[in-house]
Amino acid sequence: MSNQGYKTFKGGIHPPYNKELASGKAITPAPIPSELVIPLNQHIGAPNNPLVSPGDRVKVGQKIGETDAFVSAPVHSSVAGTVKAVEDIKNFTGAMVKSVIITADSDQPPFEAKEMKPLADLSADEIKQIAKEAGLTGMGGAAFPTHVKLSPPKDKPVDSVLINACECEPFLTCDHRLMLERPVDLVEGLKLLMRAVDAEKGVIGIEANKMDAVEKVRSAVSAEPSIEVEILDVKYPEGSEKQLIAAVTGRKVPPGKLPSEVGCLVQNVGTAIALYEAASTGKPLYERVLTVTGHAIKNPSNFLVKVGTPISVLIEAAGGLADNATKLIMGGPMTGWAQEEPTANVVKGTSGILALPPDLVDVREEHGCVRCTKCVEACPMYLMPNYIVDAVQKEDWAKAELWGAIDCFECGVCSYTCPAYIPHVSYVRKAKAQIAALKKR
Repeated sequence: MSNQGYKTFKGGIHPPYNKELASGKAITPAPIPSELVIPLNQHIGAPNNPLVSPGDRVKVGQKIGETDAFVSAPVHSSVAGTVKAVEDIKNFTGAMVKSVIITADSDQPPFEAKEMKPLADLSADEIKQIAKEAGLTGMGGAAFPTHVKLSPPKDKPVDSVLINACECEPFLTCDHRLMLERPVDLVEGLKLLMRAVDAEKGVIGIEANKMDAVEKVRSAVSAEPSIEVEILDVKYPEGSEKQLIAAVTGRKVPPGKLPSEVGCLVQNVGTAIALYEAASTGKPLYERVLTVTGHAIKNPSNFLVKVGTPISVLIEAAGGLADNATKLIMGGPMTGWAQEEPTANVVKGTSGILALPPDLVDVREEHGCVRCTKCVEACPMYLMPNYIVDAVQKEDWAKAELWGAIDCFECGVCSYTCPAYIPHVSYVRKAKAQIAALKKR
């Protein structure tokens, strides 16, 4: 599907995509577990303070955590039930995070929609406030608070809003299904995003391996002269912010800068639809669509899932693990987090759960760099991952920062291409943690 004249960026890779496992499966509601664990920090920025205590009754969509910090996003209950505890629980990354444990009622009422202003009457400030109150974050993985993204510096006007509808991560198909099943809601969400930043143009970028979604979304924008659908080359990581901007607009975001530097705002499919829901019904972000897939999942599926659901419940709902299941990942194979046990809980940024058999798991040992520069050639950020690894091995954190560790968005392209099996992303994450710690001193 590559090299058909579609727009793209320099660098990247073409891994096996394995989308066919779940792309034909319609979105279905996931089972609601008897107990949910809802972390109070599911986003980039300040953690929330709990608003509930053990024994409290909570409703669907009730706010259970917030903070006064601007860069943050409140958290809401995804079920009706009783607060069992508020305590530190290990999340999918292995970090201990203050969490609200809720025992769900056996009878779950639907969310009570609020009476909202007509969408066409909402001002930019009202849209930003709706996004903030609803706890909206990016749902493609980074989980950056949406209202913050919608508040660029006054001297950095945004003229184009781009929707990342590429879903370039292998195996995952939740955004694909949302485009097929809710294209009009996606377009309405994009229109709200555009109004929030006074952008003149909207672009929905879809990879060429989703032509059925292209057809659906193009039909939905047929009466919207300021919105267009752009077909993009099938390449990873086509959907990453800076790469999408480069592919669609030709603009290059400078190192260390945000998309607003070049007049762009990027949001993903799920976030745009969540904004539409929040603006039209007052619904907070307490559930999301995700994909449970992989060759070691018996019935790959796309589910609408309550935040806080244990991933074990979703694996069971997808038929369970095959006998040869060897590796379990929260997210996709390139950017996800390996899990020792299926005990982690779904958060706002969980796009998938992946189970792989032995033949798809690389267990080869790391060797010394062979100076082939394949990681440099493939890096979509034009970094030198080999130099970053060398600096980390020497614990030279200043050098690691100099070589761009902070600019790396951990796409995993370097690790994928490395013949020495060096886990570059692990080194980068270590560098980021050490650099941040040193800056706090």
